[in-house]
Amino acid sequence: MTTTSESRKSSLWDAETRGPTAGIVLLVTLLAFENMGVSTAMPRLVAELDGGDLYAWPFLAFLAASVVATVLSGRFSDLRGPRPSLLFGPGLFLVGLLVAGAAQNMGVLLLGRVLQGFGGGAQIVAVYVLIGLVYAERDRPKVFGLLSTAWVVPSLVGPALSGWLTETLSWRWVFLGLAPLVLLGVLLLVPVLRHLPAHTPAETTRRGLPASALGAGAGVVALSWAAQHPSGWNLVVGVAGLVVLAPSLRVLLPAGTLTARAGLPTTILLRALLAGSFFATEAFIPLTLTSVHGYSAIAAGIPLTVTALGWSGASVWQGRHPEIPRERLIRIGFSLSAVGIGGVTLVAPSWGPAWATALLWSVAGLGMGLAMSSLSVLTLGASTDADRGFNSSALQISDMLGSALLIGLGGVMVASLASAEAPTAAIVPFDLLMAAVSVLGAVLTVRLRRATLED
Repeated sequence: MTTTSESRKSSLWDAETRGPTAGIVLLVTLLAFENMGVSTAMPRLVAELDGGDLYAWPFLAFLAASVVATVLSGRFSDLRGPRPSLLFGPGLFLVGLLVAGAAQNMGVLLLGRVLQGFGGGAQIVAVYVLIGLVYAERDRPKVFGLLSTAWVVPSLVGPALSGWLTETLSWRWVFLGLAPLVLLGVLLLVPVLRHLPAHTPAETTRRGLPASALGAGAGVVALSWAAQHPSGWNLVVGVAGLVVLAPSLRVLLPAGTLTARAGLPTTILLRALLAGSFFATEAFIPLTLTSVHGYSAIAAGIPLTVTALGWSGASVWQGRHPEIPRERLIRIGFSLSAVGIGGVTLVAPSWGPAWATALLWSVAGLGMGLAMSSLSVLTLGASTDADRGFNSSALQISDMLGSALLIGLGGVMVASLASAEAPTAAIVPFDLLMAAVSVLGAVLTVRLRRATLED
């Protein structure tokens, strides 16, 4: 394997790159299956383990551990390269699957979810660092397009397969069934990791990362809990989460991120705006279709499946056109997302065209496919061996926090302005607000172009 990514052939499947390509696609696919399947199995799982009062905690435990591991993995990758995290992360994820699958009570299950979160957070950052090391800059759009397709099959069959396993065998197989495949993914990567280019360790010391990682994890849990239970003392918990989270972000994100400084800081901020506005809107589409229009749970999920296909298709398309400036694709992506979000606002009233939800939401999915991968490409392009891990971690943190905060805001609005049984009065202003967030993202893309011109 050569020592610089720029000298490699423009292919994802040649002799030098087929190993990492197969390994990272398999690992991301397994993370996607776990993500899509756990929600389906959760009602039966908590009932069997007598954990109804702790229903949200398996999700919160995974999320908090992912935040902490994302930060630590990014720092460790800058110091030692991605090799340790790409071995440790999947290994810890594998142990977490086994622990959760064998759990006899909620305490052990939560331990398994924490281990899964640590493993998943560690490996996804290391995957980004590996992409920056192994693939030429021109090939990176293709890689991220391929990773988007890794979510397609899990999105299509993951919930149904999880439901079938839960009903016919046991919810435990939702976890245990993935374990051999995770091991296979690690085995595919081991030969590649032996021949990685030499790593240049970071020269500067970023102080306070471990404490800030713990603060971010605790803040996210507090905010998510308060959003899911928006009443009484839980609101105080949410405020406390913000107080802890704010100073942590100053350490975990590039300087100038929250003020949209031109260049990498704006790139990181745009990831939060893009992911947050899309996933927050999507989180309430099934609620709207079932509560307002009387759809079944299966029918309400169809628009989300169709959108996943559009997202993947757009991501693959951008990967085949590396000559198009990423800044332009991001601006188009935000614009399409704003149109899609604004469009589904029309579905919220009882007189709205519910039948058009799949078409309207697919427009937003196309935007996500163009912009999400392009933001990842720009982040790696602005990184070196010394800070690629930190920047990749910041991108993931921005993604998670943007989604958590805006989904939480939607939950608060539904609880305070309407109800789950009749959510229209909250969904309409919330969707319009999310469309405005997407418009803001499109406007801020000019700061990406400004940074490029200055360079």
